[in-house]
Amino acid sequence: MSYARPLFAWPLALRIAALTGVALIAVVAAIRLGAVSLSTSEILDALLGRGDATTITIVRGLRLPRAFQASLVGAALGVSGATFQALLRNPLAEPYTLGVSSGAAAGAVLTVVTGWSARIVWSLPVAAFAGAAISMLLVFRIAYSVGADRHLDTRVLLLAGVVVSAFLIALVWLALTFAESDAVRSAIFWMMGSHSGASWRSVAILLACFAPGFVVLLALARPLNLLSIGEPTAAYLGTSVERTKLLAFGAATLLTATAVSVSGTIGFVGLIVPHTIRLLWGSEHRSLLPCAALGGAAFLAATDTLARSIAGANELPIGIVTALIGVPCFVWLLRQPTVGR
Repeated sequence: MSYARPLFAWPLALRIAALTGVALIAVVAAIRLGAVSLSTSEILDALLGRGDATTITIVRGLRLPRAFQASLVGAALGVSGATFQALLRNPLAEPYTLGVSSGAAAGAVLTVVTGWSARIVWSLPVAAFAGAAISMLLVFRIAYSVGADRHLDTRVLLLAGVVVSAFLIALVWLALTFAESDAVRSAIFWMMGSHSGASWRSVAILLACFAPGFVVLLALARPLNLLSIGEPTAAYLGTSVERTKLLAFGAATLLTATAVSVSGTIGFVGLIVPHTIRLLWGSEHRSLLPCAALGGAAFLAATDTLARSIAGANELPIGIVTALIGVPCFVWLLRQPTVGR
C-alpha cells in the first residue's frame, strides 16, 4: 500500500533527525513521568549516581530500562509491520499475521498455568519465544509443503498463519479453562501487553536480536521495494524472490518473536506506524524501515508512559492504550487517498 503523494519531501537525514528527536522526547517523558514525578536535575543526578537512593533506583533500575525496552519493542514491531506489508502486499498485514503472537501466548500461558513462571524467573519470556519460534516454523512448513514446486506462496503462507493462529488460540483458552483464577488473571494480563517486568537483561536481549534483524532487512530494502509491486516484476528485474522472501520473513518474525516474548501482545504499532510513515514520506524502504523503527520507538514509549500514568496507582495493559489510540488513527489513515483506490 502506497499513498498517492507523500505529504513531505524531506531528505532522509532530516526525517531521521526529526524522528530521533521525537523518540528522545518520548524516552525523557517516560523517565520523568509516573507515580513519582521527577525533575530534570533529579534525573541527571540519578544517572550520575548522585542524589538519594530511592531516586537512583527509580531512574536507573526501573524507568530507564523500561523506557529502552518499550522503545526497542516499538522499533521491532514498526519494522516488522512494514516488512510484512511489503511481502504480503496487504495493507492490513502486521507483525502478528503469521501467528507469532499466538505461539508466544501458548508458550507463556503454559508456564503460568503450570506454575513455572513463579518458580523460574525467565521461564515466561523463554517459553514465549520458543512458542513463537515453533509456530513460525509450523507455518513455514505448511506453506512450503502446499506451495507449488516448493515455492513460498505468500497467499498460502497467509492462510497457514491464520489456521495455525486459530489452533493455538484454541489451545490457550482450553488451558485457561482448567486453570486457577490467579493464573488466568496473570496470563490474560500478559497477553494484553506490559513492560512492568523490564530489566537491563531484557533490553540487552532485545538489542542483540534487533540489531542483526534490522541490518538484514535494511540490506533487503531494494528487493522489498520490488516485491511490494509484485513478484513477477521483482524476478524480471533480477531479484532472487525466494531468497528475499525467506530472509525477510525470517528476520521480521525474529524481531516480532523477541518483542512479544518480553512484552506480550501489543497491537496496532506495526499496523499504523508504517502507514503513517508512508503517508508522510513515501514507501521507499531505505527510508521507510529506519523511519518506522524510530516512529515505533517513539509511539510505544509514549503509550507506555500513558498506560502507567493515567490510571493513578493502577497500570493499564499497554495493549488497551495502543488499541484506543490506534483504531481511530487507522480509520483516519484509511480515509486518505491511496494509489489504486
